[in-house]
Amino acid sequence: MSFARFAVTPDPLAVDRVAAGLEREAQRIGEGCGALNAFVGVVRATHKQRRVRYLEYEAFVPLALKAFAKIEAEIQEEWPHALIAIHHRVGRLEIGEASVVIVSASAHRAESFQVCRYAIESVKQIAPVWKHELFDSGDAWVEGATADAEDEVARRRAKEAACA
Repeated sequence: MSFARFAVTPDPLAVDRVAAGLEREAQRIGEGCGALNAFVGVVRATHKQRRVRYLEYEAFVPLALKAFAKIEAEIQEEWPHALIAIHHRVGRLEIGEASVVIVSASAHRAESFQVCRYAIESVKQIAPVWKHELFDSGDAWVEGATADAEDEVARRRAKEAACA
């Protein structure tokens, strides 16, 4: 069975499915997989003291997948033996549903934590994904990608956050 490490999908996300797929890939290479680390972004019930009814995510899918591949390439430069999987949800999401699942795999835990943190910081910076929050009293679009994918300052900030 083939495992897609990068996905933008309207289907519900499952961290266990993403982790199992990445672990299978990691076991086939290098030192194997001594550590898996997962980040799951979940829809919150409030934002800035406003009750959230639900969220809607939109993405420019071909460009989002290219952004995920770019993040993977950057990770390979810094952490050459690590692997990453990034799955982002689009469409209507209810409170408590996962909007993004990122799983990193590496031989050692410290590297796995850094890779996972780098990936989420980078997704927030460069992936063309937009969040529409719907409240009891209105709605708001939350700005998506804010940095140029080639912006070295943004890349350095993501690395500093990952390695803090």
